[in-house]
Parts: sequence; C-alpha cells; structure tokens
Amino acid sequence: MFYRENGQFKSSYGADLALFPVAQDRWAMLAFLLVAFVAVPSLGSDYFFRAVAIPFLILALAAIGLNILVGYCGQISLGTGAFMAVGAYAAYNLQARIEGMPLLLSLLGGGLCATVFGVLFGIPSLRIRGLYLAVATLAAQFFVDWFTNRMKWVTNDSSSGSVSVGALEMFGYRFDSPVQKYLLCLTIVAVFALLAKNLVRGAVGREWMAMRDMDVAASVIGIRPVYAKLSAFAVSSFIVGVAGALWGFVHLGAWEPAAFGIDKSFQLLFMIIIGGLGSIAGSFFGAAFIVLLPLLLNYVPHWLGLNISTATASQLEHMIFGALIVFFLIVEPHGLARLWSTARQKLRLWPFPH
Repeated sequence: MFYRENGQFKSSYGADLALFPVAQDRWAMLAFLLVAFVAVPSLGSDYFFRAVAIPFLILALAAIGLNILVGYCGQISLGTGAFMAVGAYAAYNLQARIEGMPLLLSLLGGGLCATVFGVLFGIPSLRIRGLYLAVATLAAQFFVDWFTNRMKWVTNDSSSGSVSVGALEMFGYRFDSPVQKYLLCLTIVAVFALLAKNLVRGAVGREWMAMRDMDVAASVIGIRPVYAKLSAFAVSSFIVGVAGALWGFVHLGAWEPAAFGIDKSFQLLFMIIIGGLGSIAGSFFGAAFIVLLPLLLNYVPHWLGLNISTATASQLEHMIFGALIVFFLIVEPHGLARLWSTARQKLRLWPFPH
C-alpha cells in the first residue's frame, strides 16, 4: 500500500518491461541519483571521499563485473584481482607510452586488454566447471603476480616495481580534488551499472542464466555454450579491468603488484556472496558491507570508551568480520539483495499479510 500502484496502467510491452515499472521506484532512483550527484559532493569531507565513497564505487563496479560471471553465468572465478591488475597496468602503459593519450581511452583500453586476458583464461570453462574452473582462474592470479613482478617493461622499467600516475585530465578538465574524483567514479559506475542491468535483462543475459541453471538443457534448446560462456568472461573482464584502472589511477595514484593480490580476488568474491549473486543491486550492497563494516568496527570501541591496542582492534575486526560473513550466509544465503527484495515486496502489500 505504500506503493499505491492502483491507477498505474501499462498499455505496451515496453512499459511492462521497463527498468522501473513502478512509478515510486523511478522517483526513488531519481532522488537517489540527485543525492549522490548533488548532496554528497556538497556535504562530504575529503576523508569521506578518499576512505569511503571512492573505494565503495570502484569496488562496486568490480563486483558488478564479477557478478555477471559468477552470479548470472554460474562460472566460478578466483582471479578477479588479476583482471583488475591487467586493466590497471594496461591503462598505465597506454598513458606512459602514447603521448597525449586521453584518460578515458586509457581506462577503456585497460578494460579491453583485460577482456582479451579474461577470454584466454575463460577458454577452460568450455570443458571444465566448478572447483576445477576455480583452480584454472586462480592460475590467472598467480600468472599475473609473476608477470608484473618479473617483466620490467610492464612497470615502465621502474627499479622499485611500483608505478605512479600523473594528473587526471579528461576533456580539458582536471580531476585534482577528492570530490572531483568522486564525481568521475560516480559517473562511470552509473553508466556501467545501467548498461549491465539492461544487458542481463536482454537475450544475452537470459543465455547466461540458462547456462547457470543447467548448461545441458541450455544446449538442447539452441544456446551455444562457447558463445555464452566466453561472452560472460569478456564482459566481466572488461568491467573488472576498467575498475582496476580506476582503482590504480583514482584511488591509489601509485601502486605495486601487491595491490592486486589474491586478497583482492577473495574480497570481491565475498562482496557478491554477501550482497547477492545474480543481482546488480547486490553488488552495491556487498561493496558497502565490505567498505563500511571495518570502519564501523574501528570506531565502535572509541564510542564506547574502550581503550584497546591497535593490534587487538585489528584482530577483533577480522574475527567479527568473519563471524558476520558466516552469519549472513546462514541466515540469508541469497544475500542482502534478497532482504531488500523481501522488504520491498512487503511494502507493496502492506497492510495485508499476504
């Protein structure tokens, strides 16, 4: 009853299949975007943008890419950090070796290089699945770690192995302050999230979900496993590669191969499991959980007046974080997105009990 859907008639298939068929959802999304683009830049501090907003947006973008592969197509991947590293280093080399290379083309070029790399390591998915595929993608992580550490030309012959980027400039506009970098990330994430949402709702997305649910039945009805699986790897790797380039260029500014280690791969996998597999919104929920929870756990002892050492606080953070992950997996294995979907459905029916 909160939604008051009476009187909202749909006279075409396009209206019935719209991204937000309920008017209240459209107004809520418009208000959310208005807050994100106008209110947050006006009210947020530099610390908020550096420590919370920018990492959240970039990790949410990477989680969207991984969710396309794991949540929608059902192909397990443990090498997401490697795809992010390929995107970051490819974008860096495009900037360093091509004079006057535009920033946007560098970011997209990093995504394209990650696409090629992802398709190469996605070829084993045509013959193996499950745990074996996870091990195959894990090999990509170890290969990229070795490659970025041993091949000096990847880091432009840097003696320390670390690289750094200069000023960020796009269309003659420089992104120097944290709020400007936040708006850059927000715009890119909003565009990619919209494209990903429409992609998974279309014919390609239905092919992915058919392969996820039962690949043999999907093959029987005419879906080509080669096209479906490799296209999922390609799209996922492209989005993750762009996210990796943003992580290096916007968030870190200077990085070394350890910045995209296996910990990053597991972190992104936890995001989509907690947020919700097969849900674009779940990618944002999972990123918010991963980014905000450690900050909250660090501040709670100070709010309660507890004086604990830094080492103890760090251990407690890992213990509580792991316990909460297990709790969510037991209580709601479909993630936070299912909780949001259930709450929204109850609002649509309130005050009726069914």
